[in-house]
Amino acid sequence: MQQIRILVSACLLGFKVRYNGREKAAIQDTLQRWQQENRLVIHCPELAAGLPVPRPPAEIVAGDGADVMRDRARILEDNGQDVTAHYQLAAWLALSAAQQAGCRAALLTDGSPTCGSQHIYNGTFSGMQKPGMGVAAALLEQHGIRVFSEQQLPALIAWVKEREKQ
Repeated sequence: MQQIRILVSACLLGFKVRYNGREKAAIQDTLQRWQQENRLVIHCPELAAGLPVPRPPAEIVAGDGADVMRDRARILEDNGQDVTAHYQLAAWLALSAAQQAGCRAALLTDGSPTCGSQHIYNGTFSGMQKPGMGVAAALLEQHGIRVFSEQQLPALIAWVKEREKQ
């Protein structure tokens, strides 16, 4: 039986790499076991793309991650700086890391302009969210890597079990 490898947002495993310099630890027994089994590929796309920690909050304006990857939307920091190219690079680096490691799934931080898979912020810096994907989540899905948010950990566990039975 081949173990399924999973790309995981570094902040979900306690690394303080988020825009505000904090982590978003969501580790549970299953993630700890998977980490011990060397299934997890821990990755922060934004850090890999050279973005600093901390960094200004950024949101996708007028679209979602798929639109950004097609140059139909932009990612702006709350100070108005256009950082679209940095986030596009972050998405490509996440895809590269996942493909090189043979990942079939990803567990990413929801709400992020990079990693959001269920929702992202609406681009107004008002704290309001909308359904959509970030740039890395959208690119991973486009290339056949199934993306789950941290709230979907039970679904990821079931997905992995189902595929490992086959």
